[in-house]
Formats: sequence, structure tokens, C-alpha cells
Amino acid sequence: MNRRKVGAEYERYAAHFLEKQGYQIIEYNYCCRLGEIDIVARDGRYLVFVEVKYRSDSTQGYALEAVDARKQTVIRKVAQYYLLARHLPPETPCRFDAVGITGKDTVLVKDGF
Repeated sequence: MNRRKVGAEYERYAAHFLEKQGYQIIEYNYCCRLGEIDIVARDGRYLVFVEVKYRSDSTQGYALEAVDARKQTVIRKVAQYYLLARHLPPETPCRFDAVGITGKDTVLVKDGF
């Protein structure tokens, strides 16, 4: 299975995990010229931009370690663009969450960055 298919599979897995936590999924893989956001969801009053990372095991490090400062900066910029493109007010309450899947362990970090 190629990396893109594996990534899509685990993004869907993460979405189901988030739905069990009460999130409402709005869209998957929002792309623009600045980058991509894996999942856009609603959690209560928050519009949530979710980064999903998967590692089959921890030999290469834990999944959430891959959401580094550079990746966070890209996600913030894409989120700003998303708000503009969807004509949402700049004061829309937003949050950045991350789902890390390492082996069989799934971790949700709310307001991670």
C-alpha cells in the first residue's frame, strides 16, 4: 500500500475517533496553495483544524513528534486562508488539535498549538 493510501486510511480512522469524541467532521484534506489540513471539524463552538500523524511503531519516533514548529506554521497559514475562502469572520473561535496514531495507540491533543 502506498503512503498516500495509508495516510488516507488513518485520516478516516482519526475522523471516526473524533466523531466518538463529539466532533462533527466538516471536510477532509482541505488544500490550497499554502498547504493542506487533514481534517476540518466542529467541536462545540470551535472550528477545529486537525493534523493527523501515523507511525506503525515508535522506532522512528512517536507520531505526534512529527507535528513540529514548521508544520504548525503551515497549518496556521492554511487555517487563515480557509477562514477567508469560506467567508468566515476572523473572530471565529478556532482551535488546532492533533491526532497521533502510533501502532494501536491513538492520542488526541486538544489545542495542541
